[in-house]
Amino acid sequence: METLGAVLRIVAAKQTVPGALLPILHEIQEEFGYIPPESVPLIARELNLSRAEVHGVITYYHHFRQAPPGRHVVRVCCAEACQAVGGEALAEHARVRLEGSDLTLEPVYCLGLCAMGPALQIDERTLHAHVTPEKFDALIDALGADR
Repeated sequence: METLGAVLRIVAAKQTVPGALLPILHEIQEEFGYIPPESVPLIARELNLSRAEVHGVITYYHHFRQAPPGRHVVRVCCAEACQAVGGEALAEHARVRLEGSDLTLEPVYCLGLCAMGPALQIDERTLHAHVTPEKFDALIDALGADR
């Protein structure tokens, strides 16, 4: 119930902001790393929305997670510029390599390294350019993902 108390605090602080749902969801995800499913009915009730409306927003935006992330979050750019230089192959390599690991793989649509793709980001702070499957494996090995 500690989770719901924190969610209620976040909702109460932001519910009068115009378009409050998105800022509330962002803050909840920042707090917990994901949107706990048990928070959806509470958010809906407090904002006078249906649970379907809240769930629809959560599932529409790729940014929102519905389950806790892994130990590290690896984001692979899937935008056109990165696709043009091997991004799709890198994304598939990453999917296979990270399957069953304690890391979370997320597609993103532009990391701002369009001239240096394919690109990826680790944990919202470290950007990497010109990523090959071999470079990807070295980055993942450095995280100790197979432990």
